[in-house]
Amino acid sequence: MSTTQLVSRSPQHPDDVVVAVEEADTSAVAAAVARGAAAQRHWAALAAPMRANALSLCAERVAAAAGEMTELGIREVGKPRGEMAGEVARAVAILRYYAQQVLDPDGSTLPSSDGRSLLFALRRPHGVAGLITPWNFPIAIPLWKAAPALAYGNAVVLKPAPQALATALRLEELLAEGLPEGLFQVVAGDAAAGQALIDSADAVSFTGSVKVGKRVVSAAAGRGIPVQAEMGGQNPSIVLPDADLERAAAAVATASMSYAGQKCTATSRVIVVGDPRPFTDALASAIESLGFGDPSDAATVVGPVIEQEARAAVLAAAEEARAAGARVVVGGSAPEGDGFFVRPTLLDGVEPGMRIAQEEVFGPIAAVLGVSDVDRAVDVANGVRYGLAAAVFTTDLDSALSISGRLEAGLVKVNAPTSGVDFYAPFGGTKESSYGPREQGKAAREFYTWSQTVTVSPARG
Repeated sequence: MSTTQLVSRSPQHPDDVVVAVEEADTSAVAAAVARGAAAQRHWAALAAPMRANALSLCAERVAAAAGEMTELGIREVGKPRGEMAGEVARAVAILRYYAQQVLDPDGSTLPSSDGRSLLFALRRPHGVAGLITPWNFPIAIPLWKAAPALAYGNAVVLKPAPQALATALRLEELLAEGLPEGLFQVVAGDAAAGQALIDSADAVSFTGSVKVGKRVVSAAAGRGIPVQAEMGGQNPSIVLPDADLERAAAAVATASMSYAGQKCTATSRVIVVGDPRPFTDALASAIESLGFGDPSDAATVVGPVIEQEARAAVLAAAEEARAAGARVVVGGSAPEGDGFFVRPTLLDGVEPGMRIAQEEVFGPIAAVLGVSDVDRAVDVANGVRYGLAAAVFTTDLDSALSISGRLEAGLVKVNAPTSGVDFYAPFGGTKESSYGPREQGKAAREFYTWSQTVTVSPARG
C-alpha cells in the first residue's frame, strides 16, 4: 500500500521543511479513537483531584517548554515572536484554568416530587472528543478545546491543520508527560482523516472555514453526535465622529493587520460615520508604522501569510476591489524575495455590496466604508452572513451601549480591537460564524458533557 507524506513548511522560508510524516489513513484514525476510548474509561473514573493534578502537570510541562514552543510556532506558521510567546503563555493559563474547573460542582440537586427521594442531575463525559483545528493558533486553539474536554472526563484525538503539524506533535509529547497513555493523541491528515475522525468520535469540535465547517456539522449531525463549529467572520469596526482618532486608528490597525490578519476575529471592515477621510489617513499611518517582515524579529507585527495561495488571494482581492472602484490606500503588493509576504493593504471607497466587504479574505487587508449615520452603520455592519466579532469606537457611553446591543455579533468590543479573546469567557458567533454551544470558560462544560438526571427513592418504608 502506498503512503502519503504530510509536509509542513515554514511560510517565511518555504524550502524549510519543519516536519514530514506519514498521513494517517481511515484505519489509523479509527485505531486512535479506540485507544482513546479505552483510556477514557479509566480517566473518567479517576477522582476529580487526580484529574486536576494531571492537568496542572501538563501546564507545567508546557510552561517549561515555552521558549521551544515559541520558536517552533514562529518557524512553522510565521507568527511574530511577541504574539507567539503570548499564545504559549495563554496555553499554559488555559490548562491551569481547566485544572481548577475539574473541581467545580458537576451537577445540582432538585426537590423530589414525593418529598422523600433524592433527585439530582449530573454532567457526564461523552467519551472521545474529536478536535479539528486550524493552523493560525497552533497551540491555543487545540488546548482551548482539549483542556475542557479532558477536564470533564473525555479523551481527545486531535487532527490539526497540516500547516501546524509539528507544533501539535510536540504538544502531544508534552502532554504525554502528564496524562495517561492514549488519552491525548494527534493524527496527521487532511480532509480524509478529518472525515474519519467525525465517523468514529463521540463528539466533534471544529474551527476553520465556513465551507468545511458546514460539511463537518452535516456529517456529525448525521451520526447524531454533538458538534460545534467556529467558522470565521467578516468583522466590522464602527468609528463614530467623537472617537479618539489616534487611539481608534492604532486599535483598528492592530486588529486588522497583526499576524497578517490571519485571525477569525480580525477587523475586515472599518465603517466610519461621517467624513471617512481623516480616519482613513490616521489608519493608513498606523498601518504603515507596524513592523513588517521576519516574524522572528521582536519588532515585527506583520509577518508572512501561511502559503502562496493565501498571498495570491490577498492580491486578487485588492485588485478586484480596485477594478470595482475602490482605492488602494496602502499596500496591495508583495515584496520580492523568499517567503509568502504581502504588504498590509488598506482600501477605501468601498461599497457594502462589493465582495471585499462581504467575504472573508483571511489576510492583511481591510476596507473603509463611509456612512452617513449610526443607523446606516449598524445596517452595514450586520449586512453580511457572518456574526463573530465587532467593535465600536466612541467616547459616549450611551452610544456604545446602544450600538453594541444592535450588532449581530457574538463578541463586541468598545474602544478595543475586535481581535483578542479572554479564554475564561464564552466565545462564539451568530449566523454563519458559529454552530453549536459556546467554547471556552465555564460554557465549555455544556458541549463536552451531557446531562443525566437520577432519582433515588427509599428502599424501604
